[in-house]
Amino acid sequence: MKRRQFLKSAAFAGAGTLILPRAKLFGADAPSNKLNIALLGTWGRGEAHFSAISSENVVALCDVNEEHLAFGAKKFPMAKTYVDWRKCLDQKDVNAVVICTADHTHAFAANWAMNRGQHVYCEKPLANSVEEARVVRATYLKNKNKLATQCGTQRHEDDNFNRVRELILDGAIGQLESVSAWGNRQIPKPAYLPAAGEPPKHLHYDLWLGPSPFHPYNPGYFVGGPGMNCLSWNMYWDFGNGQIGDMGSHTMDLAWNPLGATLPTSAEATGEPLNPDVSPVKLEMHMEMPSNDWRPPIKVSWYQGGALPESPTRMIDIKKIDHGAMFEGSKGVLVADFRTRVLYPLGNGANLSYYKPRTKESLLPPMGNFQKQWINACKGSLKTSCDFEYSGNMIETILVGMVAYRVGKKIKYDGASGKVIDNPEADALLSKKYRDGWTLHG
Repeated sequence: MKRRQFLKSAAFAGAGTLILPRAKLFGADAPSNKLNIALLGTWGRGEAHFSAISSENVVALCDVNEEHLAFGAKKFPMAKTYVDWRKCLDQKDVNAVVICTADHTHAFAANWAMNRGQHVYCEKPLANSVEEARVVRATYLKNKNKLATQCGTQRHEDDNFNRVRELILDGAIGQLESVSAWGNRQIPKPAYLPAAGEPPKHLHYDLWLGPSPFHPYNPGYFVGGPGMNCLSWNMYWDFGNGQIGDMGSHTMDLAWNPLGATLPTSAEATGEPLNPDVSPVKLEMHMEMPSNDWRPPIKVSWYQGGALPESPTRMIDIKKIDHGAMFEGSKGVLVADFRTRVLYPLGNGANLSYYKPRTKESLLPPMGNFQKQWINACKGSLKTSCDFEYSGNMIETILVGMVAYRVGKKIKYDGASGKVIDNPEADALLSKKYRDGWTLHG
């Protein structure tokens, strides 16, 4: 080879090397390809991430409870520690964030992290208000070519999610007509707890309150132990949305996964009498969803606290399913929980002669570990199963239904503008007022 040809070839090879993903250059598990992760919330749900993130560089830990922070520091002793997640996100070497804070700070921390160019895994619910859902989704869409996001509906990794999706999309129940999801938890809460002395010294209570309106300290908001969800606070409107933010996000994910849905055009809801402090135990709501390229408009419903959809046949006893979803179609019904499913042909299509099951080779492949999917996406494709577009649309839809419950009327919703177009009272409930010094757009 002549010298000129050699130099040209070498230059080409060098340029090609520069654009290879780091995982291909050094190997997916090489030290130089590890993420620098900040874990916000080091106890409860935070502990559930210890195993997955241990393969990476955990460089920062944050918790408003210094005892919980010490618990995390025993696992990751080299990480810097913080009590204020806003300061944690400004640590220069952080390039990925796992958010396990209380619900009312999820959208704030997620949006701040993305604004700093950091990949984000955020526990469910992704947002506590319609405005929060829209802000987080918009920030993600602006950065989707460079950031990987995942909302923590980790049950999505169960194989049954793929099988349910295939059955619906392949026409096992004919034309899809409606979808219902439900959860049976009944966790009543009183009005806001009264003042009960000063917070313990290890708890930065003002930082825990974050953007929410001030409420005096009461230990009743913080009941639980390591590995537990500690959701004593999430029934209160200022801190959460009750079951919608808890099992509602998981179970609606099972229903949402096959739909290709975006945002509702209307919503209505009924339930127990409205409590100005606490979200309802018993509730049902119905959202009308626009058509897409494979199905007509459909109704998507959520039931909780003892409310249930009507069974289409006496052969299906949905009362025995604690958390489940039901897909009703022109030729049958599919009922599923997280791990199992049952297909019931109905009417003239009861012999299933119209349906051709997939071959083993054409089944959707297993996802594998849900947290690892996000970690791998951060290093390569940026694609995850529950990114902030998918999860943002889902939680926004549920929260529009919750607004309909709070005003006690059916409302019309414009997903393009994020506005209730026929009820000013409902439109005002799409957003929240935050304490001074707190902003979604940091």
